Amino acid sequence: MSIERRFERIAAHSHIRGLGIRNGRAEFAADGMVGQVKAREAAYIVVQMIKKGKLAGRAILLAGPPGTGKTALAVAIAKELGKDVPFITLSGSEIYSTEIKKTEVLMRAIRRAIGVRIKDIREVIEGEVKKMEIKMEPHPYNPYQQIPKQIRITLATTSEERSFTAGTEIALSFLQQGIREGDVIMIDRETGRVVKLGRSKEAPREYDIEEETYVERPSGPIIKEREFIYVLSLHDLDVRRARGGTSIMSLFFGTEREEITNEIRKDVDEMVKNWIEEGRAEIIPGVLFIDEVHMLDVEAFAFLNRALESEMAPIIVFASNRGITRIRGTDISAPHGIPIDLLDRLLIINTEPYNEEEIREIIRIRLKEERIELDEKSFNKLVEIAVNNSLRYALMLLGPIKELAEIKGKSKPDLEDIIEASNLFTDYKRSAETVKKYEHLFLP
Repeated sequence: MSIERRFERIAAHSHIRGLGIRNGRAEFAADGMVGQVKAREAAYIVVQMIKKGKLAGRAILLAGPPGTGKTALAVAIAKELGKDVPFITLSGSEIYSTEIKKTEVLMRAIRRAIGVRIKDIREVIEGEVKKMEIKMEPHPYNPYQQIPKQIRITLATTSEERSFTAGTEIALSFLQQGIREGDVIMIDRETGRVVKLGRSKEAPREYDIEEETYVERPSGPIIKEREFIYVLSLHDLDVRRARGGTSIMSLFFGTEREEITNEIRKDVDEMVKNWIEEGRAEIIPGVLFIDEVHMLDVEAFAFLNRALESEMAPIIVFASNRGITRIRGTDISAPHGIPIDLLDRLLIINTEPYNEEEIREIIRIRLKEERIELDEKSFNKLVEIAVNNSLRYALMLLGPIKELAEIKGKSKPDLEDIIEASNLFTDYKRSAETVKKYEHLFLP
């Protein structure tokens, strides 16, 4: 049975707005970033080089122990580059697919990380979100997971108010962009693409200081014609051409299994160049973040080495938590499992473990994002868990802690809930002790 409720999705790095640099120096805590001062200042220099076109043919490596903010740093780099800059994440192990060649997986990721901002006159639905209800239902393949079935929204301008019902794709767009009541949005009627324009100045403010772009409530009719600016990736356009579609609508139907040849990609590149010359589009080089880079093999590394020299290439950011390790597909060991010839082309930024003061601030930020209130004793206990176990483990406990409090009918979690959650869900150290204790019972 489907259910109707308010649905809020908090992404792990949704609070990050930039590198937190002021006058070339990193503040202790700013723009959602905490600590890692040296790494953030290095990343800021990289951003300035990218903006000036001085990073062509090179990439970045973020190297450090697990849980030291490498992904957060990559997100912050993308945020610093601009609002519409594509940020694509790929785990090194994802390239090994039974259906698609690994070089094709990498090529698609690279093309996804290159945006094309297109300008067009279209019929749109525009207004301030006055009311929003999302109907959820069990996932067809996983009944324990809820997915949006439809969304009903009420929009208002200065002159009228109307309600609309839409399906799964638009509901997902709302969730992915964190759209809430009081936001001003625009929806392309033909394609269903949703754009958040900002927060309405008429909407109540939750905090005295907010990192929001405030805009006027739209005037005139809710349905109107206006210049519609949207960003598609080169891969989106590749798929459209592979399907033989002549309309943007063809991007939203079909599967990812169409064969995309080099000829198709060349045609798309030529088409985009023509649009740019006509003033209808502009290229937005994005960020391709490849985590677990040591999982790539020597063939994948050779492909990426060539890709860096391409005329249309995104900024590639690698991340590694490995030391000296074997390069997959060879008997050679190298730092981070990366071939020396590629490693020599990388700007390497090191991240370091967080200290207690930094851990306190990170947990404070995550509590605010998750809308969890803790008293001082409970907060200190959570910090103690992070220091003695790991920061990542403490942050993972936030969901169970909140759920335990709700089950017990409490308005906010307390020390008892934190202790109970840490007893129910073990960290990697206790898990290793359990494995060692019952080693004779585990399967080899």
